[in-house]
Amino acid sequence: MLPRKRISRFVGHLADYQGPKILVDQAVRTFIGVYNVDMSSAVVPPGGYRSFNQFFTRRLQTSARPIDAHPTSVVSPADGTVEGFGAIDLEGQLTIKGRPYDVTDLLGDPRSATRYRDGAYFVVYLSPRDYHRVHSPVGGTLRELRRIPGTLYPVNRLGTEHVDKLFARNERVSFVLDSPDYGEVSVVMVGAIGVGRIEVTVATDSPPDLSGGLVRYSENGPPVERGDELGAFNLGSTVIVFLGPRFRAERRIEFGAHVRVGQVVARGGEVSEVVAGE
Repeated sequence: MLPRKRISRFVGHLADYQGPKILVDQAVRTFIGVYNVDMSSAVVPPGGYRSFNQFFTRRLQTSARPIDAHPTSVVSPADGTVEGFGAIDLEGQLTIKGRPYDVTDLLGDPRSATRYRDGAYFVVYLSPRDYHRVHSPVGGTLRELRRIPGTLYPVNRLGTEHVDKLFARNERVSFVLDSPDYGEVSVVMVGAIGVGRIEVTVATDSPPDLSGGLVRYSENGPPVERGDELGAFNLGSTVIVFLGPRFRAERRIEFGAHVRVGQVVARGGEVSEVVAGE
C-alpha cells in the first residue's frame, strides 16, 4: 500500500545530499556500527565521503577482490548471500526462494530468454553491509543493455515470502554478454525499495542512454573481462545470473553461503539440481 517509488526517490535524494560534513560523517559512522561494515579495504576519498551514497557505493582497493583464475570458473558478480542455484527447465521455468519464475518475465525479452532453456541460474542477495558494485561473472563481449520497468518491493525476507514473483515485478537492468567460453550470459540487477538508482558503469565508448529501455551493440561490442565492473546499486538489492545450455554448471558454493566478487560459484560440469527449500 505504500508509495514505494516515491519513498525510494526520497531516500535516494537524501542519500545524495551533500550536507554539513559532520552530519554525513555521523550517518556513515552510525551505519558502519549498526551493520558491522568492513571498511578495511574501502577507498576513502581525501577528506572523507561527501554524501552517504558516496560511502554506500564505495570502491575497494584493486587487490581486495581477487578473481578466480580457473579457466572454466563462473565467479560471483557481487558480495552477498547465495539465495538460489539450479537448473532452468526446457520450458524456461526456474524456482527462486520456493516460487516459480519464467526466464522471459525476468529478462523482459522472449527472444533472449529462449536461449537459457535447459541452462542454469544463480542468485546473490546483497545486504546493507555488503559492497554494492556489481561485476561480470565471465569474460566476453557486451551485446545488450536493457532497462526493464517495474515497481520497487523490498527484496528481503519480507518481500520474497509475501510478494508473488517479486523479482519479475521490480525494476531491473540486464546485461547480455556473449562469451566465447560460455555462450550467452545475462546478469540482471534487480532494484528494491530504497534503491534510488541502478547505475550502469561498464566501460563503453560513450555513456549508455537507457531512457528508451534498450541499447544494442554490434558484434564488435565493448569487451568485458571476468571481474570487470558492470554497475552499482544506490542502496542494496539482488543479482541474478543466467547461463545457457552450452555451459553445464557444477556448483562450487553452498546455498546460503556468503560470497565475494571474484569467488568461484560454478565450473564446467553437470547442472546441479535445486536444493530443497531454495
